[in-house]
Amino acid sequence: MGRLIRAVFGLVIALALAACGAEPKWAPQEQVDAARFVSQEPPSITLYTVVNTRTGSGAHSAILVNASERVIFDPAGTWYHPKLPERNDVHFGMTDKAVAFYLDYHTRITYNTIEQKIYVSPETAELVLERVKAYGAVPKAMCTQATSSVLRGVPGFESLPQTFYPKKLSEAFGRLPGVTTRVITDDDADDNHGVLLVQRDGTPL
Repeated sequence: MGRLIRAVFGLVIALALAACGAEPKWAPQEQVDAARFVSQEPPSITLYTVVNTRTGSGAHSAILVNASERVIFDPAGTWYHPKLPERNDVHFGMTDKAVAFYLDYHTRITYNTIEQKIYVSPETAELVLERVKAYGAVPKAMCTQATSSVLRGVPGFESLPQTFYPKKLSEAFGRLPGVTTRVITDDDADDNHGVLLVQRDGTPL
């Protein structure tokens, strides 16, 4: 009975994560091909965790995958850009400016974003890329469940928990050997949410 109560409680908490929305999409192949971005940096996996500055609770999880192309898996997320095609929570064309826009969208006076990066082999990065592309559209409030599910099936990430809780996943990810962490803050007001289509230097994405 105790396990059942904890499971139900976990589901209730997960459903309260306001940053997680869901909308299945499938961009045409020609748009995906045109947007494809290959980074010159070494292969890596970056976990993003959005944290409420008032309560300290986790609000959203996503992973940036730098493999043969760089994409972001933003499960059940609300972020989008009209120039970046999306297929079921995988956003293509993640240039440096696109990543900066993603971070600016989530980070404001009420939310910080934790960025945790780990360099991996090309084979590991490619496996994560394949897994996020194959995962499918993620239901509302299941962002961390989806993120942890993708990572746990990859060699080197077996220690990560299967969890609904963004901070729990972030803490476990931070214990992996070689992870670098930074906390991104911003004093922008909440009302800028979803309207930033240009960068801070005034250039379009």
